[in-house]
Amino acid sequence: MPGPLYELVRAPAVLTVPGDTLAGALAAGLPLRPAATTAAASVCLYWAGMALNDYADRTVDAHERSHRPVPSGRVRAGTALTVAVGGTAAGLGLAAASGGRRSLAVALPLAAAVWAYDLGLKSGPYGPAVMAAARGLDVLLGAAAGGADGVVRALFPAAVMAAHTAAVTRLSRGEVHGAPAALPRSTLLATAVVAATTALPPRGRGPRSARAAQLALAGWYAGRFASLQAAAVRKPTAERIRESVGAGIHAMVPLQAALTARAGAPLPAIALSAALPLARRLARRVSPT
Repeated sequence: MPGPLYELVRAPAVLTVPGDTLAGALAAGLPLRPAATTAAASVCLYWAGMALNDYADRTVDAHERSHRPVPSGRVRAGTALTVAVGGTAAGLGLAAASGGRRSLAVALPLAAAVWAYDLGLKSGPYGPAVMAAARGLDVLLGAAAGGADGVVRALFPAAVMAAHTAAVTRLSRGEVHGAPAALPRSTLLATAVVAATTALPPRGRGPRSARAAQLALAGWYAGRFASLQAAAVRKPTAERIRESVGAGIHAMVPLQAALTARAGAPLPAIALSAALPLARRLARRVSPT
């Protein structure tokens, strides 16, 4: 059985994170090797956000999700906060090591967005926008070492990931009590727009293999996420919506892979997409939501 800290940070869901910085780095024209350190920074910030989420929600979770590590007593609230602080510090340190001040200039607002979301904005009207901004900044973190030009080149994948994240975050508001059919219907429409945008050809001619991979992966993304949202439209129960949210989290992998292929890197895109079956298998043990 997974340990309580493993559950606290939703460890398997971290497989949906490195693709952000990879897509950003490739869009900026940066080499892959330095991007590994940036990806590690992104992972640390993600785990910090998961721990902080459970720390901030401990009172509500005691009634709605008592199985989580903090309300169940398997992890102390102070421990969760320590993990959040330590993960944030590690993420910022790794970001500085990967790209100096340029990367830190993106990592700091990214960390601020995560903390603001978890500690106060999550349930308000700006929650989805803040979480979307965090994902967009995560993509730009991968491009930051390339300076202003690199960040500009990575705006397209950052916007795509932000739009997808906003849809998933909105949908997640029906995880506990269900929602009107209008909620999954609206996020289904957003998914169609994201998929169509991701399939747009890049400027200039790239390898045919990259274009083929881009289209296939964009289709995989749409099929994976849209089918469960359509089921939630027909029956918008809490269970159906939780399944859709889980699919939306996992769908980030083929979406990131499609954006990677769009940047002219079909082999890294295919390698990245291989993380999806593993993430889905591990999610049977620890929920990503």
